[in-house]
Amino acid sequence: ELATPTVREVLARVQSPGRLETVRAAPRVWVDASHNPAGMAATVAAVRELPSVQRLVVVLAVLEGKDVDGMLPALRGTAATVLVTENSSPRRMPAAALADRAAGVLGGDRVTVEADLPRALRAALDLAGDPGTAVLVTGSVVTAGEAGALLRAGAA
Repeated sequence: ELATPTVREVLARVQSPGRLETVRAAPRVWVDASHNPAGMAATVAAVRELPSVQRLVVVLAVLEGKDVDGMLPALRGTAATVLVTENSSPRRMPAAALADRAAGVLGGDRVTVEADLPRALRAALDLAGDPGTAVLVTGSVVTAGEAGALLRAGAA
């Protein structure tokens, strides 16, 4: 039988690639593969619990057919800015269509379109210059994987 403190200690060190994965420390950047309403709500709830995050910049790229209208409300009270873009999947949702839907839920003043993921990442990093500002890249497994690779390679 395992002692509860031991279990907590071990679980605190568990990492799951693409699930609120820290890919940069300063500014803090996470990639997360959330691609449905429940996943997005859980991710945003976890970020809200971090006292070091006062402002959140979100980079969002999703695939067609996903429940975008169900995912966006989770960002409403948390994301200061949402940079919508596209990943490289042939199933990607066009950024302009995603921006229209995001603006309808979040307000147009908080939504910006970036042509591609590398540009969106650079824009997010520029916006995250202040202490207390973090970046969350999310919306699909493809988005999380591509963003993580770009950030680790220093290409963004």
